Amino acid sequence: MPDLHSARRAPLLATSSGVRPLPPAARWILRGGPEARLAAKGALKLALPAVACRATAQGDCAALWLGPDEWLLISGEHTAQECAAALGAALAGLAHSLVDVSHRQVALEVSGPDARLLLGAGCPLDLDPTVFPAGMCTRTMLGKAEIVLWRTGAEVFRIEVWRSFAPYVSAFLSEAARGVS
Repeated sequence: MPDLHSARRAPLLATSSGVRPLPPAARWILRGGPEARLAAKGALKLALPAVACRATAQGDCAALWLGPDEWLLISGEHTAQECAAALGAALAGLAHSLVDVSHRQVALEVSGPDARLLLGAGCPLDLDPTVFPAGMCTRTMLGKAEIVLWRTGAEVFRIEVWRSFAPYVSAFLSEAARGVS
């Protein structure tokens, strides 16, 4: 696993009230059937969601359901090598695909009482907590960028975005924040 700090520079991100970049993390896309899901659960000590558009998290490890046989796995940078080794060992011999996408994505957090308004400026989803509660996640659009949106709390959202789109997404949210203020 490459050193996440020395391998690349963080993109320049606009900051605004309620929007902040999150620390570097390790990320994998896991594709596989029920056996692979259960093996990954044992390796990560974290249940991978079997229900559509749900996420589970424990400590700095998370699993987001992206499709019937696809999960985005996120680990803190300091546990990345340990998680990768555990996943590799647990999945050996099983039909699966495990791809390290740490270099591809960055994360932003949108939080506070205006979080839904900021995201609503460019996201077509209904983000009302009765429709999109904490623990829900999905792929969607924000402006012209594809993102993975995860509601981690009542007024807290995590955005996973391809690093080449991160400056656009952060600038979009900064501009939206100007309109909300």
